[in-house]
Amino acid sequence: MTLKERMQNKEKLIGMYIQLTDISISRIAGLSGYDLIWVDTEHSYMSNETLLAHVMTVKGTGTPVVVRAPQDDLTATKRILEMGVDGIIFPMVRTREEADRVIASTMYPPYGNRGFGPMNASDYGLTDPFVYTAKNQNELCRLIQIEHKDAVENLDEIMENPYIDGFIIGANDLAGSYGMLGEHFSEPISAVIRDVIRRLHARGKTVAIAAGGFTDEVIAHWCSFGAEMLFAGADFDFIRECARQNRERLLKYHKNA
Repeated sequence: MTLKERMQNKEKLIGMYIQLTDISISRIAGLSGYDLIWVDTEHSYMSNETLLAHVMTVKGTGTPVVVRAPQDDLTATKRILEMGVDGIIFPMVRTREEADRVIASTMYPPYGNRGFGPMNASDYGLTDPFVYTAKNQNELCRLIQIEHKDAVENLDEIMENPYIDGFIIGANDLAGSYGMLGEHFSEPISAVIRDVIRRLHARGKTVAIAAGGFTDEVIAHWCSFGAEMLFAGADFDFIRECARQNRERLLKYHKNA
């Protein structure tokens, strides 16, 4: 079953983020049992070559890979799509017009305006590129992030686009747009998020939450909102926390021996 079919079936899906450059991380992540892996190019400093290596490595493990594009960069979007990703995430979408524009960039005519030139996506011509285009139109997961109060206000109009497969709540940026950066666990922001999810579910939409941490407390908090998909924990989070935990064990058992 494809990732898109699982999303359409409203399965509970879990994923983690990749932001560092070493592709060994992608292999470890892809083999760790997540439903999908999110590779980030909005905030990371990876090159296109590194991104392609991440995409190919994760897909080589049999795990679907989605990539977050840089904000408002349709050239980057095109390059990401040509790498053969299973899904693409558009951050900070605020209006119906923005949603229509980015979604159209993922679809070939007559549905959109994506330029033709698949490379890795069509196995460099070993797969008939026109077979690829037909398959990709149906199987690519197109996701947008709701992380600004403008998007909340325009949500009903944004939902009119029938080709958006999922809506991802970016809680901290959403809080920031209300002048409450860092207060994404607060009751006022939680109320906004619950209302957004209620409205999305009322229209049969799939909802994801991008959690900013991976402790039991953080994950339990976001699970209480009833979203179908939850992303939590980045590669550097795991390295940092395991490094700290290992240091504590060494201090406890070795220095005190």
